[in-house]
Amino acid sequence: MVKITFLGAGSTIFAKNLIGDIFLNDSLRQCRIALYDIDRSRLEDSALIIGKLNEKINSNKAVITTHLGKSQRGAALKKADYVINAIQVGGYKPSTIIDFEIPKKYRLRQTIGDTLGVGGIFRALRTSTVLLEIAAEMEKLCPNALFLNYVNPMAIITGILLKGTSVRTVGLCHSVQKCVSELLSAVKLQLNTNKIRWKIAGINHMAWLLEISESGKDLYPIIKQKALIINELARSGKGIKHNDMIRLEIMRHFGYYITESSEHNAEYTPYWIKFQFPELITEFNIPLDEYPRRCENQIQKWNALKKQILKDTQHQRSMEYCVDIINAVENNIPFGFNGNVLNNGLIPNLPADCVVEVPCLANQNGVTGCFVGNLPPQCAALNMTNINVQLLTMEAILNNKKDYVYQAAMLDPHTASELTLDKIKDLCDDMFDAHGKMLPKMR
Repeated sequence: MVKITFLGAGSTIFAKNLIGDIFLNDSLRQCRIALYDIDRSRLEDSALIIGKLNEKINSNKAVITTHLGKSQRGAALKKADYVINAIQVGGYKPSTIIDFEIPKKYRLRQTIGDTLGVGGIFRALRTSTVLLEIAAEMEKLCPNALFLNYVNPMAIITGILLKGTSVRTVGLCHSVQKCVSELLSAVKLQLNTNKIRWKIAGINHMAWLLEISESGKDLYPIIKQKALIINELARSGKGIKHNDMIRLEIMRHFGYYITESSEHNAEYTPYWIKFQFPELITEFNIPLDEYPRRCENQIQKWNALKKQILKDTQHQRSMEYCVDIINAVENNIPFGFNGNVLNNGLIPNLPADCVVEVPCLANQNGVTGCFVGNLPPQCAALNMTNINVQLLTMEAILNNKKDYVYQAAMLDPHTASELTLDKIKDLCDDMFDAHGKMLPKMR
């Protein structure tokens, strides 16, 4: 019986989606699900909802166990075949609030703050302290398990595990699956998606839609024409503001559409969130403090949402790759998807030791990244501005060296465009003090 361990099972909706997908797969219905979290209340909520789902759509074929706190983590991991990672170290309170409020004192604003920038760097630092402990336990308790990482900052966390441990790891993000449909929606093109073919590669949250065609016809010319008109009207006030203005603007200047949302990419580059040019926030419809706002909204609505989920225990297959990867490895049914793996020459004009998001193949041998070739030079160059931060943050964590943290922040495009070197160092020191024992000890 396959054992699947879910770390961070208190992420109830996400756990429901992934485990619901597993229950719909005939070959995986009779599995063991180990739910692990450090929050008793959220773990109990998830166990209740997933138990109901097991009863309603799986005839109670799965065996579900719950494991609370660090003392029970070993039991959750023991003899696991697959480990799904969805933990959030430090939670919304206090850690996410710190990630946003301290940079604000330096007039440094963020939208999501979970992947790059000062927020992403310190999220990686505190997450790594727990994940390296988990990896050490996995090396003893389930050395052959496949680790499916859904935690941000995706490239940094996945890279730490791949470079610093022996744990078999692939990073997964659903921005790739949504990319084409979001682009077509943004430019108001109604097409039969079954006939559309596309190719995506780059880095997580900044992977590029390199090709898009319908029945062999290149769609980029009409897409770019429509995008230019839509954004020019929106920027001038003659059209409707929309949520994808940053991505369309990046496509205009760099030639290719990017996978992750505009609110994310607004803070990955130095062009949009600028204290001296506050009018850009309105012009490009940038939602500052978006992530804290989402967190507050979810907290306020959780009890009502939980009741609703318990009433409706049906499940429709989600867009996530998780179950198809597990099915591919278990049953040797090849499955292609975009995942995060070490580059090692897959994209030759990016560093070999960075983490790239590329087409991958899952089968009985695990997950293998596929060769892509060089990215367009301007796309590789923009990726490098983010990769520099990612690699230095990985070095800081793997070598316990604080200087690399300062330097990662100094190389962050948005932070560097707003603050002096001395101010960046002061900001990092304030972040170290505020997060305290949540962070690894560094020299």
